[in-house]
Amino acid sequence: MSTIHPHITDVLSRTFRVPVAEILPESTMDSLDMDSLAAAEFAVVLRETTGVELDTGTLTRGTTLAELTAHLHAAAGAAR
Repeated sequence: MSTIHPHITDVLSRTFRVPVAEILPESTMDSLDMDSLAAAEFAVVLRETTGVELDTGTLTRGTTLAELTAHLHAAAGAAR
C-alpha cells in the first residue's frame, strides 16, 4: 500500500474536506458521503495524480478505500 493510501487520504481531506479520522481502509464512498458526482471527480483527481484510469465498476458507493488502494497499487505496478 506504500504511498497510495496516504495519497488517497490527502486527496479526500484536502479536496473533498473529509475529516482525516473518517478516512479508514474499511471506509466506503457511501460512508464518506461521496455521492456519484463526488466519486467521479475523485476518480478524475486520482487519474491525474497517479496516472491510473478507474473504470465505472472500480469506484462504486460500496468500494472500500482498501480495495481502491489495492487496485491503484496493482495498476501502478502493472504499468512499470
